[in-house]
Amino acid sequence: MDWVRAINHAIEYMEEHLTDDITLADIAKSVNLSAFHFQRAFSLLTEMSPAEYLRKRRLSQAGAELTEGKNKVIDVALKYGYDSPESFSKAFTRFHGVSPMQVKNGSSIRFMNRYTVRIMIDGGCIMEYKIEKWDAMDLIVHTGSFHAETSEQEIPAFWDAYYANEELRKIPGYLGVCAQQKTDSDVFTYGIGCKASDVAVVPDGFEILHIPEHTWAVFKCVGPIPNAIQDMWGKIYREWLPVADYELIPDYDIENYLPGDPSSKNYMSEICFPVKRKA
Repeated sequence: MDWVRAINHAIEYMEEHLTDDITLADIAKSVNLSAFHFQRAFSLLTEMSPAEYLRKRRLSQAGAELTEGKNKVIDVALKYGYDSPESFSKAFTRFHGVSPMQVKNGSSIRFMNRYTVRIMIDGGCIMEYKIEKWDAMDLIVHTGSFHAETSEQEIPAFWDAYYANEELRKIPGYLGVCAQQKTDSDVFTYGIGCKASDVAVVPDGFEILHIPEHTWAVFKCVGPIPNAIQDMWGKIYREWLPVADYELIPDYDIENYLPGDPSSKNYMSEICFPVKRKA
């Protein structure tokens, strides 16, 4: 997968459908990615979610149309997906700093150009990783379903709830596992748990997750959680995947939280995801 090319194709798709009612799943499908992997790649490469990009580009284009003075505010609002002049005016004013009527009367607007993602050669960042062949394995996990667009806020809360529950804490929660749905949905499964071999029985609230045999890339993360993990995911997508001899297999990925103080600057964790050699 050429992630930079895929994101640029997705941006082209969004630009062609700025006035259409499109979903995250629609955009991801246009570049043959799951909604989860597209959301993560887009956000890491652009530092903006797909939804935020669409919103800002639509408001930017709406402002440009209103400066021409030909169209009514209600018509422009409906064109760019707003149900009422009130909701449009509120979003428009937040983005431009002035109301739609002020723009029609000559006030200046903000403009956001369409994005183009490129690889940039920057400072020599060192990433410590290894490529390993893992046999198939079973994990025991407590799972939840999450939407790609809101998972960054929901998953940390899921971890907090896990450790706040005495029954769940009986299973060592050192693995965080993303399992992709094989559909066009933006919903994915995230589990917290451990290797099944660590426990004798599967208690209530947990299930067995079978991970097939794969070759895995294992990246070492050093620093407090969650920043160290989040920063490394960004480097993987921006710096490693575009030039590596391997490409990510959009299936499972695992975050391994090693023993220690997660708030320490020396805390070690790992990001693990299946890969294959590029053709």
